[in-house]
Amino acid sequence: MATVQEKIDQMNAKKAHIRLGGGAARIEKQHAKGKYTARERLEKLFDEGTFVELDMFMKHRCTNFGQEKKDMPADGVVTGYGTVDGRLVYAYAQDFTVSGGALGEKHAHKIWKVMDLAMKMGAPCIGINDSGGARIQEAVDALSGYGGIFYRNTAASGVIPQISVIMGPCAGGAVYSPAITDFIFMVKNTSQMFITGPAVIKSVTAEEVTAEELGGAVTHNSRSGVAHFACENEDDCLAKIRELLSYLPSNNMEDAPSVEPTDDPDRQDESLNTVVPDNPNMPYDMKDVIRSIVDNGEFFEVQELFATNVIIGYARMDGRVVGIVANQPNVMAGCLDVDASDKAARFVRFCDAFNIPLLTLVDVPGFLPGVDQEHNGIIRHGAKMLYAYSEATVPKVTVITRKAYGGSYIAMCCRELGADQVMAWPTSEIAVMGPAGAANIIFRKDPDKEAKTQEYIDEFATPYVAAERGYVDMVIEPKETRPLVITAFNALASKREVGPAKKHGNIPL
Repeated sequence: MATVQEKIDQMNAKKAHIRLGGGAARIEKQHAKGKYTARERLEKLFDEGTFVELDMFMKHRCTNFGQEKKDMPADGVVTGYGTVDGRLVYAYAQDFTVSGGALGEKHAHKIWKVMDLAMKMGAPCIGINDSGGARIQEAVDALSGYGGIFYRNTAASGVIPQISVIMGPCAGGAVYSPAITDFIFMVKNTSQMFITGPAVIKSVTAEEVTAEELGGAVTHNSRSGVAHFACENEDDCLAKIRELLSYLPSNNMEDAPSVEPTDDPDRQDESLNTVVPDNPNMPYDMKDVIRSIVDNGEFFEVQELFATNVIIGYARMDGRVVGIVANQPNVMAGCLDVDASDKAARFVRFCDAFNIPLLTLVDVPGFLPGVDQEHNGIIRHGAKMLYAYSEATVPKVTVITRKAYGGSYIAMCCRELGADQVMAWPTSEIAVMGPAGAANIIFRKDPDKEAKTQEYIDEFATPYVAAERGYVDMVIEPKETRPLVITAFNALASKREVGPAKKHGNIPL
């Protein structure tokens, strides 16, 4: 009979073998691709020494194709919990060195467990994907595994933040778990997502494309909008995940973590008085406005490469987190289109679900015209913004810097969509359409058309008519924007708003 110490030694030997994953040769191959192993990633993600591994000894029970003889340490996935900046976080990381990280029944059950625990504890859940897909040998059991993951992703949506990290291949049905989660991080040149790979596409449609062109980080961050962050390498990716978490609450019952402010809340910036050009048709960079008014000029942008005519991201004002949605006059004059509407609407809904106040900066001449936009459903996509803002009950402050025309003015959170406070710069123009175009219609048959057009522009290309009607609460000097927005959010901190009882609405997807 073995002694206690012998049993302890045996346990430690088993753990050492499991921690090696697929073995030294496969680990070396992983490193050669510029990729860390599953455990290395988790060690770098979590605060040093805090990660606790669960279900290390779990293994498959498959008897098909001789699988009972195959050694798959930890069944190809490392799961557990730890702290990030001292806050509890659950995570799993697929181990590509073990059978290509393929998902089977027990592999999925390990993931289910950490997702369930994250929900019970009200903690964020992070999934690091690096897998060849379903374990074919386990057939329907593997498909069941994916189904359980998707179900839990959906149940957790709006309850805890869910972050997906693509650090290798993620193909077929596996892509739908990240797609349901709140944020997707990808690494340039080493991560890909696609439903069908290049070989299948070539055989079916005769199109030739590389994996990187089809589903790489740049493709999904700039063209499809599937991903939110394109990182230079895995270290950059893990650092950005930690940074994102610093702006998010642990669950929907908490507020986002605040910090001791180091930037004067009463600070004014004279440069804002000249940021808008005298010529109303000249562009400027809205990011200059954002950096000027937020704490220490620090803005954490989301989906920076996609639909760049609208800007979304997180910042702090007087130490408290705010979500920012802004038009970008530098791109397409800040017009809203299909992609920008989707981008803004989903961000608004996330912020509302997690108690993050919304600051909307408006300079929008309209929805982008064109046959393509109409045929691609700009009506339906634009309606998503109207729905998202109307549904949101968090504090909402809107600042109009220049143009705010027609339906796009409404879509950018006007008072009737629930803005709690609307401010306007003296450079703002709030109207059904541009004043020159409107005057051209109104006075088209008037012999004194030119003079009346100029009179109309002088009268209506201002914020004062809207202010007279109560649609704008205050017209402010641009340099005062930061202190006045902070004061508004402070006043709104105790806001409570409850909508009508219903199961859920029917957003125009």
